Amino acid sequence: MHSVTVDLGEASTMDLVNAAAMIAAELAAREAPESAATCLELAETLASASDMHESALAGFIGRVDAAGEQRRWGYPSTRAWLRSKLGMRESRAKERLTLARQRHRLPQVAKRLAAGDLSYGCATTVADAVARLDDTDCAQAESMLLDMADQGFSAGKVAAFGRRIRDVIAERDGTEHAPDQDTKHGYDKSWITTTRSLDGGRYIKGWLNPEDAAIWDGTLAPLAKPAGPEDHRDVSERTAAALSSVLSGGHKATKVTVICDLETLTGGNAPARLTDGTPIPAAQARRIALTAGVSPLLLGRGNTPLYLGHRERFASAAQRQVLETLYPTCAVRECEIPGTLCEVDHVNGWALGKSPTDIDQLALTCGWHNRFKHTRPDQIHITKDQDGRYVYRLLPPPNRRPLNDTDPPDHLTWAA
Repeated sequence: MHSVTVDLGEASTMDLVNAAAMIAAELAAREAPESAATCLELAETLASASDMHESALAGFIGRVDAAGEQRRWGYPSTRAWLRSKLGMRESRAKERLTLARQRHRLPQVAKRLAAGDLSYGCATTVADAVARLDDTDCAQAESMLLDMADQGFSAGKVAAFGRRIRDVIAERDGTEHAPDQDTKHGYDKSWITTTRSLDGGRYIKGWLNPEDAAIWDGTLAPLAKPAGPEDHRDVSERTAAALSSVLSGGHKATKVTVICDLETLTGGNAPARLTDGTPIPAAQARRIALTAGVSPLLLGRGNTPLYLGHRERFASAAQRQVLETLYPTCAVRECEIPGTLCEVDHVNGWALGKSPTDIDQLALTCGWHNRFKHTRPDQIHITKDQDGRYVYRLLPPPNRRPLNDTDPPDHLTWAA
């Protein structure tokens, strides 16, 4: 164990981050004091410090997002990096990214969050409320919402008022048609509501029951795949384009894959599942089979050519169907892109003559990671799991800069 003194005024950002990490590790290892009153005071102080840490984190995330640094490490988007590497839930990743992207438009929020005068919850609430407003309305909304926070309203109340501000602005511009409240809808039947945006577009939200969701996936998935190496749209953008294609009549035939036992199709009660693992009640599986038809899925040579060797470059439709049952998501462990939206990847590279187009030499990877694997093979480590599926793991870039020249100290003192 060794110690180091850090002058807070002279320390680098890395020194401060290391110091914060060491203090957090030491604090987490300690038992809470016996006094509940002391714990209440400590919790409030620690929460305020955590909010200031969130201010610094938003700055780091914003810089990574603006530079696209996450792509060099194998993550197609900033949210994918936050979910996979930082272990955030989708909602928290979206929340932090919104704050990081809106900070430059919210000078008072950024200043007060950094100073510990505003909670992280209120800051993210304001950021979310102004994300779809222009700069003029954004400045007015920031002032009004901060005034509410100063009056002691909770983050939830501020969020409700933020939604009301958006409604008022939309009513002012005559572009808003308020959707029905979600509470009016059940979850037995599918429903969709749309809201007109300020620029003439529409926001869409709703619920699809499992049967309708299967049709949605089967119809849109083939159309939402990347158009080629230069297609840099994310999944949500490609899905929107696919939906537009369907609505305009330019869609292909619907394909729904349901995995089930023969007993289920003939009247049994064993549930089926979709290729992403979603369970489907036996009765619904039979209804889908009646409307979509039934075709056998053979996991061997049989009558379906699952082993095509080197003479075929592209996997057959039957092979893809098998792969979609094996890979509910991209083979990259950290990636959450559904297998139905992925591309077939020759594990060892077909062009090199090392991987024939055989089912046991193929995997599913999203378009981003398929290209990433081809251009940066040294950053992909491939293994097989106990079920025979390939597992791709991302490795750091070989030329990454070290965080610091030496390991962080075990003990730290500092001076103000």
